[in-house]
Amino acid sequence: MGDALRPYVPAYHGVVVKDGEHYIQMDDLLRGLDAPSIMDCKMGVRTYLEEELTKALLKPTPRKDMYQKMVKVDPSAATAEEHSQRAVTKPRYMQWREHISSTASLGFRIEGVTIEGGAVQKDFKQTRTQEQIIDTFLIFTKRHGSILRAYQSRLESMRSALLESAFFRTHEVIGSSLLFVHDRQGRANVWMIDFGKTLPAPPQLALRHDVPWTRGSHEDGYLIGLHHLTHTLQAAQHRLGPEEMPAPSAP
Repeated sequence: MGDALRPYVPAYHGVVVKDGEHYIQMDDLLRGLDAPSIMDCKMGVRTYLEEELTKALLKPTPRKDMYQKMVKVDPSAATAEEHSQRAVTKPRYMQWREHISSTASLGFRIEGVTIEGGAVQKDFKQTRTQEQIIDTFLIFTKRHGSILRAYQSRLESMRSALLESAFFRTHEVIGSSLLFVHDRQGRANVWMIDFGKTLPAPPQLALRHDVPWTRGSHEDGYLIGLHHLTHTLQAAQHRLGPEEMPAPSAP
């Protein structure tokens, strides 16, 4: 709560004990919003910890459940040997999962969307190209240029805070998301959420967050994803007609 990222995360209000259980108290990001629409974008060029991959490589046990998940998405993804075993190893599955989406190529992927409290859509596993993502943002925002511009502005200010943040410099941010939220009144915001896999980096490493990951580097590619996401919002606005863009504000 004392870091430069304080304005971009839900406020933390301590721990409360209820019925013998401990709960973290933090802001409800949807409070006061009128029929909010929500998009979850998972950030980074990988969504698994290095130690997860290392453990999986030390004991590469074929997994039937992961094979089923793979072929359900793409029956041609498995090799002939994997088809015969009807199983894939966890490292193979994890890395395949990153490459069928935009995670490996753009540094982020869409996890889920709900529009004005409707059904949650999660069929984005193979949403990979920027054009596909632009289309999704236009549907999500109902082509409201003011909302797209508000999102872009928030990401630009967030980037400045990330570059100042001591926390960001010293942590690998894995599996974290950006939560895009807007409502019928045109209120829009973006929040950093989900830090269950955000861990301190080894002290001898100076993380950049804007370079590709190699094993042992602990780089997460968070800024790569933020760059492409900001550019995607700009491109979505360029797809709008003049009548869909808000008038410039007065100086």
